[in-house]
Amino acid sequence: MQAMILPVIRQSLQLTELSVPDPGPEQVLIQVRACGVCRTDLHVVDGELPEPKLPLIPGHEVVGQVAAKGQRVERFAIGERVGVPWLGSTCGTCRFCMAGRENLCDQARFTGYQLDGGYAEYTLAEQRFCFSLPAKIDNAHAAPLLCAGLIGYRSLVMAGDARNLGIYGFGAAAHIIAQVARYQGRRIFAFTRDGDTAGQEFARKMGAEWAGGSSAYPPEELDAAILFAPEGASCPWPCAPWSKEARWCVPVFT
Repeated sequence: MQAMILPVIRQSLQLTELSVPDPGPEQVLIQVRACGVCRTDLHVVDGELPEPKLPLIPGHEVVGQVAAKGQRVERFAIGERVGVPWLGSTCGTCRFCMAGRENLCDQARFTGYQLDGGYAEYTLAEQRFCFSLPAKIDNAHAAPLLCAGLIGYRSLVMAGDARNLGIYGFGAAAHIIAQVARYQGRRIFAFTRDGDTAGQEFARKMGAEWAGGSSAYPPEELDAAILFAPEGASCPWPCAPWSKEARWCVPVFT
């Protein structure tokens, strides 16, 4: 199979011929149909995440079809379309795993970082960390949902029933979750870099009823805010200016 390999950090990916891997007992072999590019992929390539698997096939927004499966795989059938996210493996027994917070597991391993990912014709994934995908979403649109969509929705759930919702940083995750929040009847107030008029206009197109710079005050008090921005000065801490009570501020960590 063909694969894009990161041989060492801070080097360009190299197109390489590899053997198609065999799935283990709990794994599915996936023929990749689409794989998104996430900012985290660039962090890995640039050496900003420590000790990646090398050589490495990056990519963790993977959509494909099951081409083969291990002997204990029962969740998926051959030919079924599945998605593979960032979280690729955990211990399954620690307090975080038992509480449904597997992303905090000390033994967690991540797709396209410690595990080979989707920049290849085929990839392996554990069955319990794959998702069935509805047919009505095409491959290209499904791929970003496996990272940006997942972390955005998790943050939205943590914001509770907030009606006036602030979103700091309006990129991949934010523009997806803003549409979900509007569908739920929430009001969106978007914050971008100061002076980023193009980003603010994009936020309004995605349903925000107000958009401004991150140093600005919203026109109304917010019930909650989600911080997607990658730099801490975007949202004053611990006392946010957008709420007298500062009820909820949800910083996003993958």
